[in-house]
Amino acid sequence: MKTKVLLILTTLLLSTSIFAQRGVRVAYVDMEYILENVEEYREATEQLASKVEKWKLEIEGEKKQIYDMRQTLLAEKVLLTNELIEEREEEISLLEKEMLQYQQDRFGPQGDLVMQKLRLVQPIQDQVFSEVQKIGKNKNYDFIFDKSADVVMLYAEKRNDISELVLRAISRTRKISAPKKSARSRFEDEEEEKPITEALRIRQEQAKEADAARAKSAEEKRAEQLKLREERKKAYEARRKKLLEEKAAKQKKTKEEKDDN
Repeated sequence: MKTKVLLILTTLLLSTSIFAQRGVRVAYVDMEYILENVEEYREATEQLASKVEKWKLEIEGEKKQIYDMRQTLLAEKVLLTNELIEEREEEISLLEKEMLQYQQDRFGPQGDLVMQKLRLVQPIQDQVFSEVQKIGKNKNYDFIFDKSADVVMLYAEKRNDISELVLRAISRTRKISAPKKSARSRFEDEEEEKPITEALRIRQEQAKEADAARAKSAEEKRAEQLKLREERKKAYEARRKKLLEEKAAKQKKTKEEKDDN
């Protein structure tokens, strides 16, 4: 981080001497502000947050089920045969592995949360980068920084903030919230917001369809796992009941034989 800051400061100092005759033009964009004002991003982020809460509840439910199964096995261990105990421990172990895999699929480095966040941000970041290149060239800026990036901005004059200009530029293809005039009024005279293009609308619909198909596939896989789990559970319960009945019958027979003697 320190190296980056020193590098930038050195570059600025060198550039200041090079462009001393006309002065160095520096601007910055606030990526967080831009994302907050892109309605499709904000709405999708809210939907993703809702999904995340659902995933967390599912994982907590799995953890509770595994805990309850362990406690039940512990309480019933004295009544069960070694075969039943091993079978139940294997069932619990399998559920635990499924739960950990599900957790990884949702929240891991390559999980749904990370990938969906990337899919939300990347197209907007690409468009912002493209517009920044145009603005920098058209308005003769020497440097344009991202306020939200790793570079530490110890001080920034509002007049150097071109975020609103970038927002207005991308409003040609994206629905943008009403500008916060009290905070950013420099570019109020820029071109009016234009409606979303047909090409972008189609791209957005295709992205939504792809996400929906992926979600459906994941849910179907999850439903299949739950079905198999229930089948294994029923099979175990039936086997347990049969063995306990056989054990009780054997004990009863033994008792009767002792009584006869």
